[in-house]
Amino acid sequence: MVWNIPHGPGNPRNSEGSFVKLRDGSILFVYTRYSGTSSHDNASADLYKMVSADGIHWSAPECLVRNTGQNVMSVSLLRLQDGRIALLYLRKSIYPGLSPEKFVDCRAWISFSADEGKTWTPEKDTVNLPACYHVVNNDRLIQLSGGRLLYPAAEHRFRPDRTDLHGTARFFFSDDGGESWRESAMSCIAPHWLESGFREPLTVELADGRVMAYFRTDGGCHWKAWSDDGGDHWSEPQMAPEFQAPDSPLSIKRDPVSGDLLACWNDHDPRRSVFFDQDSSWGRTPLVIARSQDEGKTWTGHQILEDAPDHGFCYIAMLFDRADLYLAYCCGGGAESMVLQDLRIRKLDAGSTAR
Repeated sequence: MVWNIPHGPGNPRNSEGSFVKLRDGSILFVYTRYSGTSSHDNASADLYKMVSADGIHWSAPECLVRNTGQNVMSVSLLRLQDGRIALLYLRKSIYPGLSPEKFVDCRAWISFSADEGKTWTPEKDTVNLPACYHVVNNDRLIQLSGGRLLYPAAEHRFRPDRTDLHGTARFFFSDDGGESWRESAMSCIAPHWLESGFREPLTVELADGRVMAYFRTDGGCHWKAWSDDGGDHWSEPQMAPEFQAPDSPLSIKRDPVSGDLLACWNDHDPRRSVFFDQDSSWGRTPLVIARSQDEGKTWTGHQILEDAPDHGFCYIAMLFDRADLYLAYCCGGGAESMVLQDLRIRKLDAGSTAR
């Protein structure tokens, strides 16, 4: 099953979503919907929601979080151990006294729902810094087995003339159900020769209780690190050649039925190479999914999901629902749009995926 959410007049971009299953069995999907005429990352955008009872038919989009600054984007939905639903997202705003072309404040805010998304608590700043630019991808908030809420961010330093594109990976967590937040004692810093630094990190808890992090880079593959204490301190980062990729993000989640880890990314391993048009796809093709049965040591069953040479596929959200796996990702490109303008929801058989 494939459901497309294309851009259109007055809605120049739809991108970056997240799923959560509601107690009545339906699926709530929230994504970034742009308005006006610009599809730029800093253009006007709100968070919209859709609901499906069967994963095939979806309700009409409805605004959930309204933009009060420049925009809101990069949403994470998560069912918590106490039954609430967490809603984490980035809010961008023009920093007082500075030109928006030079600096935009960008940070993660969070709110919660105890009534299945009908109402939400007032949003809370998780960063509590005077100014920052933190990139937190969609679908990145996790809860560890001990109850800790954790999300990773790439911090981009402000300079008088620009915001630095070199990323430093930082981690933020809460041990009281999201009431208060603290930054990790250690960050992950990339070697100087990686011009990208560490961008758009992800975290996943391993069976032995460690937390594994991966980072987007421009060095031809992702990098990784581990934490033995819930994301507070980190090992020395190292290359992850199992994930050869362009400068684009990776997503990993655990299949609750099999216990396996599933990864989805733009796999540039020569064994799965395809012709692509760099201008219209940004190199973000093919989109591949693979499975690990040994906690990320090895990955098998690589399956190409998308390989259109003139389209790019990225910013993946994942939800396991018994035998089903829901994916959502940007799918734009070609002559009619750019990579981030169009969104696709896809429903797969989780048990047979990447086998």
